[in-house]
Amino acid sequence: MVIKVFLASSSGSTAIKKKQQDVVGFLEALKLDYTQLDIACNEENRMWMRQNVPEEKKPTNGIPLPPQIFNEESYCGDYDTFFDAKEDNSVYAFLGLPPPPGSKEAAQADKEHIVQNGTHAAENPDDSEVPVEERNGNAHGEKEQVEAADEEEGEGGEAGDEATEGETAGDEPPAAEEGEEEAVEETDEAQAEEVEEEEEQEEEELRQLEEEEEAEAQEGEEDDLEETQEEEAE
Repeated sequence: MVIKVFLASSSGSTAIKKKQQDVVGFLEALKLDYTQLDIACNEENRMWMRQNVPEEKKPTNGIPLPPQIFNEESYCGDYDTFFDAKEDNSVYAFLGLPPPPGSKEAAQADKEHIVQNGTHAAENPDDSEVPVEERNGNAHGEKEQVEAADEEEGEGGEAGDEATEGETAGDEPPAAEEGEEEAVEETDEAQAEEVEEEEEQEEEELRQLEEEEEAEAQEGEEDDLEETQEEEAE
């Protein structure tokens, strides 16, 4: 099978020239057999390319632009589909060729084949060795099940004890809350002491005022007595 690449050697479009060089250079790097067919100098090549590009792949004006790629008579695609295949490591599939062994595309194809058809490894072939448990019956398996059940019960009991301890611990108020309550109580006590001290100071001031007033009253009475005695003496 020969890959055919339809090109325009005298194209005035820089973009078309770059795309053609990209396709040819990649095919040469892969060392694939391909043939360049010029549509600019050969009218037959131009007409054959236009007739064999599928209608759904042609642009709106109906004239496909180079490069166009074929595998013998089978249409592969244009530059855009070639570029997408190159990015996806599926150029050989795009060209309709089997990938070489050891290539990334071959490894990817093997993975897809395994996923579609299942694993290739045979499970329990006829000549495989039968396990001892199967030859001797399921007594050993039942013993292991009983032991596993006992272990689960033991672990379940321990887990239950731990859960109970956790619930009991959760009922106790956190240490931080206790510290806050103590701090609030100390603040209330300090405020109460301050209030008592202020009341005592007020009472002391009142007593001092009363004593001063009594002293002044007594002095006034003594002055009145002295004046009265002086008047009587006169």
